Amino acid sequence: MKAVTTSPTHLDVDVVLPCLDEAEALPWVLARIPPGWRALVVDNGSTDGSADLARELGATVVHEPRRGFGAACHAGLTAATADIVCFCDCDASLDPSLLAPFVHEVREGRADLVLGRRRPQGPGAWPAHARAGNLAVARMLRRRTGLRLHDLGPLRAARRESLLALGLTDRRSGYPLQMVVRAADAGWRVTEHDVPYLPRTGASKVTGTWRGTWQAVRDMSRVLHEPAARTTTGGGRR
Repeated sequence: MKAVTTSPTHLDVDVVLPCLDEAEALPWVLARIPPGWRALVVDNGSTDGSADLARELGATVVHEPRRGFGAACHAGLTAATADIVCFCDCDASLDPSLLAPFVHEVREGRADLVLGRRRPQGPGAWPAHARAGNLAVARMLRRRTGLRLHDLGPLRAARRESLLALGLTDRRSGYPLQMVVRAADAGWRVTEHDVPYLPRTGASKVTGTWRGTWQAVRDMSRVLHEPAARTTTGGGRR
């Protein structure tokens, strides 16, 4: 099934999809990109043909040779041209069509950054060690910023220019958290909404093991101890 795409001159939303060996999940994910939106699949060194498959399915492919979740996400952000940019994992654990109300909330000026709070659907969707790590980081985030969030999930939406103005520097697992921390420091309105979280396709590159989860928590702890960054953005207010 081919993903629905339109001419780049008519796109108003770009969806960044960091990708490392996700050929099995790509058809499901790309088929759920809302009409009129552009899928930016950021290939982070796949060896399973993910890049070619994504291109065949109608996505725009961005190559990022530097390994790291943050490196892939930021490469997608810098390649984006739409006013609003969304992020979504490319492993079929999250449905990108759920981003539609997130985009409306940003466009209507009711929020500057909208996050998806993952709600696991069935056993195996979210391993205990990954949930424990996420909870620990959410608590540290609350102490650091005052934001009462429950999840630092990858499903999110914000305005492109405002995101670029945050000056994000982390290129590993701390990237999603750094985005939220710097947004909070800049006075952004950050909201959170429940989204179903499905068992992913394939093995997780970050939180599939205790070791991977621990490394991710270390990356995020480092971000939380950074001094407040000066930014030139006040969010997406229009």
